Amino acid sequence: GNQLNVGNVADFAFDKKGAWLAWTIDANEKSGNGIQVRNMSNGAVLPLDSDKAVYRGLNWTEKGEGLAAVKGVEDKGFEDKLYSVVAFNFTNGTPQKTVFNPKDDKDFPAGLTISPNRSPAWTEDMSAVLFGLHEAKKKKPGDKPKEGEDAATPNPAMMMARRNQDEPEKPDLVLWHWQDKRLQSQQQVEEPRDKNFSYLATYRVAEKKFIRLANESLRTVNAAPKQQYGIGIDTRDYEMMSNLDGQRFQDIYVVDLKTGARKLALKKSRNTFGPSPDGTQMLYHEDGHFFTYDMASGQMANLTAKVPTTFWNEEDDHNVVKPPTFPVGWTKDSKAVLLSDGWDIWQVPTRGGNAVNLTVNGKKDKIRYQTRFRLDPEEKGIDTAQPMYVRAYGEWTKKAGIARLDGGKPGVKLLMWDDASYGSLSKAKNAESYLFTRETFDESPTYYLADATLANGQKLTNANPQQKDFFWSAGSKLVDYTSAKGDKLQGALFLPANYQPGKSYPTIVYIYEKLSQGLNGYTAPTFSGFNKSLYTSNGYAVFMPDIKYKINDPGMSAVWCILPGLQAAIATGVVDKDRVALHGHSWGGYQTAFMVTQSDAFKAAIAGAPLTDMISMYNLIYWNSGGGNMAIFENSQGRFTSSPVENVEAYIRNSPVFHARNVKTPLIILHNDKDGAVDFTQGIEYFNQLRRLQKPVVMLQYKGENHGLRVPANMRDYAVRMKEFFDHQLMGKAAPKWWTDGVPHLKLKEHLEERTKPDAEITPLEEAKRN
Repeated sequence: GNQLNVGNVADFAFDKKGAWLAWTIDANEKSGNGIQVRNMSNGAVLPLDSDKAVYRGLNWTEKGEGLAAVKGVEDKGFEDKLYSVVAFNFTNGTPQKTVFNPKDDKDFPAGLTISPNRSPAWTEDMSAVLFGLHEAKKKKPGDKPKEGEDAATPNPAMMMARRNQDEPEKPDLVLWHWQDKRLQSQQQVEEPRDKNFSYLATYRVAEKKFIRLANESLRTVNAAPKQQYGIGIDTRDYEMMSNLDGQRFQDIYVVDLKTGARKLALKKSRNTFGPSPDGTQMLYHEDGHFFTYDMASGQMANLTAKVPTTFWNEEDDHNVVKPPTFPVGWTKDSKAVLLSDGWDIWQVPTRGGNAVNLTVNGKKDKIRYQTRFRLDPEEKGIDTAQPMYVRAYGEWTKKAGIARLDGGKPGVKLLMWDDASYGSLSKAKNAESYLFTRETFDESPTYYLADATLANGQKLTNANPQQKDFFWSAGSKLVDYTSAKGDKLQGALFLPANYQPGKSYPTIVYIYEKLSQGLNGYTAPTFSGFNKSLYTSNGYAVFMPDIKYKINDPGMSAVWCILPGLQAAIATGVVDKDRVALHGHSWGGYQTAFMVTQSDAFKAAIAGAPLTDMISMYNLIYWNSGGGNMAIFENSQGRFTSSPVENVEAYIRNSPVFHARNVKTPLIILHNDKDGAVDFTQGIEYFNQLRRLQKPVVMLQYKGENHGLRVPANMRDYAVRMKEFFDHQLMGKAAPKWWTDGVPHLKLKEHLEERTKPDAEITPLEEAKRN
């Protein structure tokens, strides 16, 4: 066929149907710059706009009847280009151009310009264009011209002399202030976002009217579907405390996108779930109930007051009052929402009427109907007339499957239900062909192709045929137990390869909140942290118990749950009570570090990136985000009700470092010096305290690594050292010298070189290979 070669293309975009291709030209000296489109049916190329300018943010409408972009030109009075909006309406066949240039509008706010960081967009009815505004930075006297601007050739000697005379050396300073709503560290991390921030605005084409929708008093406004209304978010009154205690409140406004008028909808709201598909209602949660807010009338309606179940997570053990169960979604016609009570899915009308339990048996049979599989990625709401597929999970059996609801009628059909785990489910766009994945503890995720019933699926993949060459876990068991506080709990026990009934085995207990749901999950052998498959292949059992937390006692909660779980696992006969080790990372590392101060049940332990001093950790920075740790303690995993100032006894009671004298268990701490989640000093504090008490402890610090290992050589080294340590402590193998003697700094290079020789050691993966 014919070829069209277009040079100097900076950007291009097809419309959704593929009927049009748009591109921008960005040439040297801006000669010939512009926007062009090609009609893909006849090959005709149409120039839409041309100028000595740059063009950014090409954006087609959903139906392809409109295209918009921003156009920037140089202005010697400003640091950056000044932009205008160019938009094209293809509704009548011939593109109709609309241009909005702020210089031509007397109402345009001073000091602002159109932002190139937000792509402009037509509203659905093609009556207006939405775009962003940001600060227009004027050049200061004496600013150097940018590349391409006229300037005399600089004299380096004169420039240096002038700098010494006129530009004294500036200090390199960060100034922290107690009234900063965000910590300086957080502002630094979020600097790119802040620099690219823009205020939403609109230009109404017929009226030729510019309307500013967001400003400093309401910085965030997001257009709702159909673009009649926008939802504004104001966090100014709460931003400081949100950063301190994590209680992220906000005021919600409804903004009329045609006039810019705004009205307060919700005061100090915490849980909003977005607008309806028709853009007229907003869903939110308050005090255990779901409500709608009508954007036109301002009326609020409690949707769940008369529904005979609860819509807040009664099992959530964080310091949060009545946290919501997350909604499934709006129906396509906006007449109802599908809500989850944690077990069943309810269809709840928004304009009056009775709620219907669609799945019927979830709470009764202890089956959780969890996420809905979104088979149409472009859907605008849930079409209840079509079959709906949902993930099903047996709370106490750990069975899993896929269920189907038909026609929005009560009654669910379990299409798949067995001792397995099901991942993705997708559907062909124009055929009744479905693709899903299934895995078990010994079968890696496998793709199957089936019809709408998912029956008799055709197996498409066999990802790991080499697994037959390795020893593998002989199976998994579900262990029931009761915590010291009376909570019914479970743990997943994975048997070693070649398991023999009646024989007990060395066991590693791995912890992190709740893990029993992984009973039927597949774990590929890797060097990424603790890996249960590596250990079960090498003769270990692995036990993963659940933890139920009590407020103000995150450490003691682990003790109250893990020890009874261990006793129940020992009672199965699989676990050798004299050869048990403990391992956890991050929050699990904290629980491990604390557990060995409270119990001698473990012969060895490894704590990865642990919190060890809850008081000092509370006041440190979560460097990955730049925020403080306070919110984590009071509103997340910490589960404390207040700060150490008001609650010091609880913080001390649950801090490993304050109980270090009790430790008798040989311990390895992993803590990396660039850990941006749990500060490196936490590992140092605990190590130094244990060393002061002459407790057996080694700390592994991988230079430059963050919260988890990413460098392959480090991952392999850590995996091998873990295995050497556990083999010595639980299997009776010779102790590695780095454990018994340490490694002097001047010999560390030689030590690492020896360990990385091809024949230096047999890796756990190689040990697992069948002879």
